[in-house]
Amino acid sequence: MPASTPFPPQPFHGWRVVAAAFILAIFAWGIGFYGVGIFIATLSQSRGWPIGGLSAAVTFHFLVSAALVALLPDWHRRFGIAATTRAGAAAFALGLAGWGWAPHPWLLAPAAALTGMGWALCSGAAINAMLIPWFDRRRPAALAMAYNGASVGGIAMAPFWAWLIAGWGFGTATLVVGALLLAVVWPLAGLVLGRRPAEFGQHPDGEATARPAPAKPPAPARDRAALLRDPRFIGLSAAFAIGLFAQMGLVTHLVSLLAPVLGVQGAGLAVSLVTVFALLGRTVTGWLLPAGEKRRLAAAATFATQVAGSLALMLAGGEPWLLLLGCALFGIGVGNLLSLPPLIVQAEFAPAEVGRVVALMQAINQALYALAPLGFGLMRDAASTTAAISLALILQAAAGVMVLRRPG
Repeated sequence: MPASTPFPPQPFHGWRVVAAAFILAIFAWGIGFYGVGIFIATLSQSRGWPIGGLSAAVTFHFLVSAALVALLPDWHRRFGIAATTRAGAAAFALGLAGWGWAPHPWLLAPAAALTGMGWALCSGAAINAMLIPWFDRRRPAALAMAYNGASVGGIAMAPFWAWLIAGWGFGTATLVVGALLLAVVWPLAGLVLGRRPAEFGQHPDGEATARPAPAKPPAPARDRAALLRDPRFIGLSAAFAIGLFAQMGLVTHLVSLLAPVLGVQGAGLAVSLVTVFALLGRTVTGWLLPAGEKRRLAAAATFATQVAGSLALMLAGGEPWLLLLGCALFGIGVGNLLSLPPLIVQAEFAPAEVGRVVALMQAINQALYALAPLGFGLMRDAASTTAAISLALILQAAAGVMVLRRPG
């Protein structure tokens, strides 16, 4: 009589988690990153609310997220990934309704707090945590595929928002997107994203057997205070924080930089080119990324590519082809600056610390880049557009040098 097995053979569930995380990323970035820019333009045009106040609400959105995302690993441990992700989806939906139906500008503050909570619980650090139990050796490719949902969110959700707003108005559009988010993400959180390999009798990367245990027990995970004193964490976080500050500043002002030469429609297409190359760059890097310290070399190469893109934008003058080349080079970095930090952390920190390190790093990065649109705007007003692009170039170069310096 053949021996019974507790789990029948079945496809590796990890790739279903990647697909579900990809869908989550479409919504998260389509609302929490690209969507907030649409909110500013729509409320300014339709209600005459001042740009400064609307921009302050977006900054508050990112700052709330920065404060909450550092706590994400604790919430995952206490409540589970499924419940935490559902809470994020609910916060997103309620916050969207607040943005769409607020009768006075001051009521955007609670709406921004809710969308900031949704962004914290459903974006980069959350997706990394969802994939950690399922992938180790193949995590670069898995993260690249999941994070490509962020690029698709920019490509697909922006025109979807425009279509809804033109046809039914901003308020109804926010209700439709919120309902669609809940209808899709709520079941995915429980059925796919919150599951563990042991539930299926499977192992990370779909391997037939578990990897042998290390010869000595792993060191316990350090708390946030200890990580903030670690020179490796300080250097790595600082490099990506200033690189993302430069990136956010340029992304926010890119349309206005390109429009004088390419026109508004051409500038919109050029921004789409940035998103397409972000997707391509992240995918190629995810499949070819080396192991260990060489991941820092990939990050330095990414910053160098963005330096070249910023230089092309600065020197373009009235040459459309140089502007498009700059957008393409800059776009490659946009994709990789999202996926590379957790992969470097995976290579350099203890497995038990990876989730906490990634969440804390994202909190610091987000707190800084929330100020980038304002900083670049002030630079353009006080000096010139060339000075603002030069600032981005200098920061990108500094980040590339810093990321290569790994304390012993």
